[in-house]
Amino acid sequence: MEAEPRTLAPPERRLATVTAVERLGAYTLVRALDAAPAPRPQPGQFYMLAAAARWGGGDDERPYLPRAFSHARVAERPGGLELSFLLEEVGPGTARLAALEAGERLAVVGPLGVGWRAPAAGSRPVLVGGGIGAAPVLCLADELGEDTPVLLGFRSAAHAEAAALFPGPVELATDDGSAGRRGFVTELLRERLDAEPGATVLACGPPPMLEAVRRLCAERRVAAQLAMESGMACGFGACFGCVVPTRDGYLRLCLEGPVLDAGRLETALVAGAGH
Repeated sequence: MEAEPRTLAPPERRLATVTAVERLGAYTLVRALDAAPAPRPQPGQFYMLAAAARWGGGDDERPYLPRAFSHARVAERPGGLELSFLLEEVGPGTARLAALEAGERLAVVGPLGVGWRAPAAGSRPVLVGGGIGAAPVLCLADELGEDTPVLLGFRSAAHAEAAALFPGPVELATDDGSAGRRGFVTELLRERLDAEPGATVLACGPPPMLEAVRRLCAERRVAAQLAMESGMACGFGACFGCVVPTRDGYLRLCLEGPVLDAGRLETALVAGAGH
């Protein structure tokens, strides 16, 4: 039996230097220069992040575990790789990351996990992102080029400002209709698959969106890859916090994922998944 593809974590925890912090509506884009020799991340891989200073021990003396973030963009710079991370403040850990300033240090471990695989020959990729799940879709769009269809869904116009990061035009939907079409990104996907039944779907977003994508692609027998999310404490397979069930056994998303073929899943609604 062929072994599962997996990425083993580089053993070191490195300090990258924050180069810029930009507000994008409801999101924050943090850029940091990783000067240490490390592999260039592939689209769909992720890093474990922590602010090097004042990480935990705040008002409530709460220690914070590192947070898992897919990189949104990577660029070669003099002195190393500049990594971009898109985040939303949803708790004390993400609030501390969003409060970083240029010149501060960002602790990183990575790149980790297994990212997107190339679609089958002759199949046209269609990229689908929902909310913060736009991040790994962005770095894939950078690699595939402006001609690749990109469908994005957000809660509101404030969240949809992240669409401006993409290198080409996107189709946009928002829950409240304040930007793009009112509705869900899966409605855009259904229409796209009507026009391009031979597509391969590559999607990342909240679990209900991914489950809708999985069901839609299963009904139409369309190949799909889903970048999934689950709670992680370590990022390299030790804590078993990100285990998800598949048709052929349990997998750790940090090692065998986070990108999985949709056909391996009974459901994308798994315990412990993100918001």
